[in-house]
Amino acid sequence: MLNTEKPHPTHAELDLYPLPALVDALVQDQLQAVQAVQAASAALTAAVQAALPRIAAGGRLIYVGAGSSGRLGVLDSVELYPTFSWPSERSLSLMAGGPGAMFAAVEGAEDDEAGGAADLRALQPGANDVLLLLAASGTTPYALGALQAARAAGALTLGFANNPDTPLVLRADIGIVLDTGPEVISGSTRMKAGSAQKMALNTFSSALMVKLNKVYGNLMVDLRPSNAKLRRRALDLTMRATGVDEASATAVLAQCEHHVKVAIVALKLKATVAQARAALDAAQGSVRQALQQLS
Repeated sequence: MLNTEKPHPTHAELDLYPLPALVDALVQDQLQAVQAVQAASAALTAAVQAALPRIAAGGRLIYVGAGSSGRLGVLDSVELYPTFSWPSERSLSLMAGGPGAMFAAVEGAEDDEAGGAADLRALQPGANDVLLLLAASGTTPYALGALQAARAAGALTLGFANNPDTPLVLRADIGIVLDTGPEVISGSTRMKAGSAQKMALNTFSSALMVKLNKVYGNLMVDLRPSNAKLRRRALDLTMRATGVDEASATAVLAQCEHHVKVAIVALKLKATVAQARAALDAAQGSVRQALQQLS
């Protein structure tokens, strides 16, 4: 029996717990998700290192999963555009059962191995693409079908699973085992197994974007300010990075379509927006290198 399917040995009488003890047990069990991700740190590092040259060469991130795992992939994928201005066409998601499965279960879809392969082939994967395949069990046929098709196309495959020695982590180029063990509610992998997957995806995509020059210091300088909150954040980031007042930051941001990177380089070096853009292009989007070039 898979570890994630086993009844938790400590909580056999969960339904009898007083409410405070029940809540405490559920919260405490989540700590194992953190420990599982910590234990996978080396594998996550290897995954980022392997993905970097492919993504830098124009590859895509393609998330694949079913049920809760698939939904977590969608969540990570869609956040890359507003957070890092990552092109939406280079961050794709496949869910067993199609887009509607994001909101309602599609029974039997995860068992369709041929469907997983066909859905991936429809995206015409190439050697620079990076597949993030997610399954708590490590045995989901839909994900395994996509894995087989990805390997046939020469894409990099990263298998995320919550059970060791399962097909998804053994067949992928890099297996990332998030060994969270039995759930407090047996088999409910939307709980700590899902928490570990979310943390692992956050870690992978954030580290990848940092190394792709989407961050200056620890500031989110490549965000896409598409609403009032993010426009305020863009202003605050520009002021923090440059030390200028609000009026000065506002004026330059207005000239560069609220592109924080451009505003920072222009303000710090008293350059024009055009000069700042050219320096960033020459520095492959690195604010730090652009500042060195123009100084």
